[in-house]
Amino acid sequence: MRILVCISNVPDTTTKIRFNSDATKLDDTGIQWVINPWDELALTRAVELKEDTTSPVKEVVVISVGEPFIEPTLRKCLAIGADKAVRINAEPLDAYQTAGLLADYIKDTDFAFVICGIESGDYNEASVGGMLAEMLDYASVSSVSAIQFDGDEPVFQRDVANGKEQLKIDGKSVLIVQKGFARVPKIPNMRGIMTARSKPLDVIEPADSVPLVEFVSYQSPPAKGSVKMLNDARELLDHLSNEAKLI
Repeated sequence: MRILVCISNVPDTTTKIRFNSDATKLDDTGIQWVINPWDELALTRAVELKEDTTSPVKEVVVISVGEPFIEPTLRKCLAIGADKAVRINAEPLDAYQTAGLLADYIKDTDFAFVICGIESGDYNEASVGGMLAEMLDYASVSSVSAIQFDGDEPVFQRDVANGKEQLKIDGKSVLIVQKGFARVPKIPNMRGIMTARSKPLDVIEPADSVPLVEFVSYQSPPAKGSVKMLNDARELLDHLSNEAKLI
């Protein structure tokens, strides 16, 4: 059984975000790029399944849409335990385009299921996984928190409002996973880092997929104000009502 994990390359959460002079594009100078945290948990669990001798998973492949600068992130995925990486050579301009490019690659493959993190740490749109399932005509399984196997048949667990739900899917599926799918991200060891150098990283040219969204400009959040010391509850209520407009 082969499974595919979709990977986003995002700025580290401690990165100070800046834009170019006319605020139309991210200034990536000095940014530390990392695996999207939700995708990292997805990859960790996929590798755990492959390493489990009772599991039918034999190969884990990662895929991402991006330009050459994302390859160190994909190499880290290989170091964590993925067997192969695929980079679709395009700048992802919106979620629809990204899903379209991924779908064009996946439609001719034999992966048992596809795993996506619930959202990415940059735009937090939480939309690629659902779009991808629709484009592929696969079952979309959201809020997946665990997976196990009944023989060779995967059983997915979802967190729902009143408890947990277990599902078996007839056919292929896209799993949209959240925190809890793996306990902690897998850290690559030295052996993994060394073997990652020789693992395949395929670069493919993109299919025709146009974005539907145009980002006209960006605006940084307002700077935080200075700390105000208040003397009593009456003064606090006045500030919350008249200044902060919270009550």
